[in-house]
Amino acid sequence: MNKSINIQDTFLNQLRKENIPATVYLTNGFQIRGIIKAFDNFTIVIDSDGRQQMVYKHAISTFTPQRSVSLMQDNSSEE
Repeated sequence: MNKSINIQDTFLNQLRKENIPATVYLTNGFQIRGIIKAFDNFTIVIDSDGRQQMVYKHAISTFTPQRSVSLMQDNSSEE
């Protein structure tokens, strides 16, 4: 049972579950600082300054979390 790790989902899920503040850099140079609230295959929802924003992933260049994120999956605590 060799299950491949989806790094993108693992990374975003840790940001969401641990409420880690992150800066999202868009391809147009705009920056959004906030907390990831939800994500799917095409979008993320980020809470920034008390406002929710839905951003399409194709418009995102980089995520920079305020602290390091563990990429080790803990299967016992999946939600």
